Amino acid sequence: MAMWGQRRINPVETPATTTRPVNELANDTARINARIRASMAHYHDENGNIIYIDTVTGREWRDSTAMLQKIPMKYPLLSSVSVGVDIWNPVMRAFKQHYGLIDFSAKVNLHNRYQPVFETGLGMAKNTPADNNFTYKSPLSVYFRLGCDYNFLYNSSPDYQFTLGMRYGFSPFSYSITDISINSDYWGETAHPEIPTQHSTVGWWELAIGLRVKLWGPISAGWTLRYHQLLHESKAAYGKPWYIPGYGSRQGAITGSFTFYYTLDFSKKAVEAITPEP
Repeated sequence: MAMWGQRRINPVETPATTTRPVNELANDTARINARIRASMAHYHDENGNIIYIDTVTGREWRDSTAMLQKIPMKYPLLSSVSVGVDIWNPVMRAFKQHYGLIDFSAKVNLHNRYQPVFETGLGMAKNTPADNNFTYKSPLSVYFRLGCDYNFLYNSSPDYQFTLGMRYGFSPFSYSITDISINSDYWGETAHPEIPTQHSTVGWWELAIGLRVKLWGPISAGWTLRYHQLLHESKAAYGKPWYIPGYGSRQGAITGSFTFYYTLDFSKKAVEAITPEP
């Protein structure tokens, strides 16, 4: 009986067989997404989506299958309204500071997270340097600051807040330099020139870092550290002002405040209303 060996069949490569994996991948969304994720950098947006970035082209792609759970806002839109008075300048004037007066603020707390703020106050200055050869005066003037703070402890108790914010400040004011005496060693005489009152309008920006804690009931207190720089000021015929209401000495880039607040809290009732009873 004749024995026949098994025939060996070599696979035939055709355009259809070579492109089959590509064709299968073209309709496989999961594999496409996995391949894209593996080749891209990524970050999370504010809605919890994972956004992938092609580092070569800069193209962004959102993977809707990889959603993060968005953390809900714990506090209502209108959480509280606060009014405050800054006692820093009044206290410092008692320690011989030559400028400043009083500052008031009003702040709206949205979701215990975003806090639009309006600040206004009155400032004045009178300073005679050590050599007593002139006196700088700025009469009582008003100033304004407008900005917003961001509370990093937005899902914690509103009794404790750590904020970072920006301000735009603005003040129209006048100033004068009086009692000027200029000694001439050569002639042995002293001149007393007169400089008329000057008017200026100054604008500046501020970066404010704040820490605030509850004291008792609706009363709280907080420190604010401010870094500021001038943005614009009107031209003056006889030199620039030394003091700017709401800003302080033009040579100082950093200042601070200590404020007492009275708060109308709307968040507790809202939180109690949505919290189920045990």
